[in-house]
Amino acid sequence: MNLPKLDNLIALQRNPIPFNCTTFEIHFKKTQLKKIFDTTLQNRKLLYKILDNTPKEQLLKIPEGYRNSIWWNVAHVVVTQQILVYKFSGLQMRVSDEYVDKFKKGTVPDGTATDEEIKEISAFLLSTATWVEEDYENGLFIDFNPYTTSLNVTLENVEDAMAFNVFHEGLHLGAILALQKMVS
Repeated sequence: MNLPKLDNLIALQRNPIPFNCTTFEIHFKKTQLKKIFDTTLQNRKLLYKILDNTPKEQLLKIPEGYRNSIWWNVAHVVVTQQILVYKFSGLQMRVSDEYVDKFKKGTVPDGTATDEEIKEISAFLLSTATWVEEDYENGLFIDFNPYTTSLNVTLENVEDAMAFNVFHEGLHLGAILALQKMVS
């Protein structure tokens, strides 16, 4: 009888995946990133509907006990994604420095927004979600400057930044839903 060598059987038991592990890792990474891109886009569509269906005075209202408004949270989500993904990758952000300065972490809403700003941020909700996926697939994200968030999560690469951004946007969606109840 011609049995396989014992060493080969033990090796197969330890690693039953008979193909190159790198192939598996690449497939897993692509699958996970696709989920991140899809989740971001679905969240952005919901935020777009909220902006579109909420009267401007409710968008800008800061209820007692809150530090910001629906409008600020939506614009902050757009700006933060650009900072986490593009700025920390050493790339030009797609939103203006004016928006970054107005809506980045640590800023306080001034209670105003022009119709033009609301339209522009509404457009950025969907376009920035689409652009990041296209830019990733086109290999734009080469470098990344590690960043430790206020939650003490260190982002080592652009994939970490995109994954953290989904969490960040979820936090702000929760805040927006709470604010909606308070202002309506």
